[in-house]
Amino acid sequence: MPKLINGLPPIARPSARLLILGSMPGDASLAAGQYYAHPRNHFWPILGVICGFDPKASYTRRKAALAAAGIALWDVIGSCVRQGSLDSAIDDESIVVNDFASFLTSHRQITVVCFNGRKAESAWRRHAQGQLPPAHQPECQLLPSTSPAHAGMSYLRKLQIWRSTIAC
Repeated sequence: MPKLINGLPPIARPSARLLILGSMPGDASLAAGQYYAHPRNHFWPILGVICGFDPKASYTRRKAALAAAGIALWDVIGSCVRQGSLDSAIDDESIVVNDFASFLTSHRQITVVCFNGRKAESAWRRHAQGQLPPAHQPECQLLPSTSPAHAGMSYLRKLQIWRSTIAC
């Protein structure tokens, strides 16, 4: 049965320069209260390589490493109705996006937004981008999803693409 779910708070320092946006955390992440908690998700291994931290470190240390690298992390969708963890199961009519106008006002150094997969990008373009004032229109980059559901691309190829876009 589909249910209303709410996302996680952002990980961000006011000095962040880059924002990585997912769509909505999966069930494993929501249950753990941690971004990208599914053990087969490539997010932490990829960012660990790019930013030089241990992807198996505690969640607190991984969050601190991202923040120290000037990277903020959040999701486009603040709440929605979904059955299971897949983006394809999100009821598009139920999407409520996070407050990016306020977020970008308090994180003025963010000039680039990277989307962790197509659902994040499409939700941004459909629901969030038009709510931003012209002065808060960051450069946008689509990156391949780190989700284990995106098995059509190898970890090494994902790493190569992410590394070409994100510098720590």
